[in-house]
Amino acid sequence: MIITDTHTHLYSEAFNEDRKEMMLRAIAQNITRFFIPAIDSTYTKAMLQLEQDYPKYVFLMMGLHPTSVKANYKEELKHVEELLSKRSFVAIGEIGIDLYWDTSTLNIQQDAFRHQIQLAKQYKLPIVIHCREAFNEIFQILEEEKDDDLLGIFHCFTGTIEQAQQAISYNMKLGIGGVVTFKNGKIDQFLNQIDLKHIVLETDAPYLSPTPYRGKRNESSYIIKVLEKLSDLYNMSQEKIAEITTANSKAIFKV
Repeated sequence: MIITDTHTHLYSEAFNEDRKEMMLRAIAQNITRFFIPAIDSTYTKAMLQLEQDYPKYVFLMMGLHPTSVKANYKEELKHVEELLSKRSFVAIGEIGIDLYWDTSTLNIQQDAFRHQIQLAKQYKLPIVIHCREAFNEIFQILEEEKDDDLLGIFHCFTGTIEQAQQAISYNMKLGIGGVVTFKNGKIDQFLNQIDLKHIVLETDAPYLSPTPYRGKRNESSYIIKVLEKLSDLYNMSQEKIAEITTANSKAIFKV
């Protein structure tokens, strides 16, 4: 059994004290594919080091996270472009719109999102979307940009079944993580109505720990709790869920 964590920030400072042990815990449980989203230029060095340390297991994305879209965002986008021109990445991510922390930056967040979708199309790469309190704003841009070259993952999906179906209509897989195990997470109430071919697993470590670790630091080994929950929801073996979701990740990332 191979389990894929399609979204995990393993370079985070939260793992500085025990990164090796944390990786070993995950690998021991057959979690052997780790897809690493970018945040901004301040993390690039740590991401590249992580890939160097775990070349068989780690796959890097490149992009500018919406909460890092500030006054200097055009310089940050140039950094993204420079790295894309120098080496290969598996996706443009994580990108999108976040209106939870700051609504005043909506215009520049929209600009950065559109620009990075264009980069993804230019390099024939999938996008990995961060959406927080911004479904309408995200969907508006995806509607403008939809074509055969637009595909990717709607990371940390927390919307309604209608929003899930709309995301899927734009060639997006749904990234399902710890929220599916929450009592008030809501997506568990309809997820089994979504065909598994549209689902990938993720942790978003060190954030969004699944039950029973909620409130503590998340790590990739905890994806087992997400797998267990989906096994219950779909009435399917964990092995089969892992097989299908890993195949879905390969279809998106081409690795």
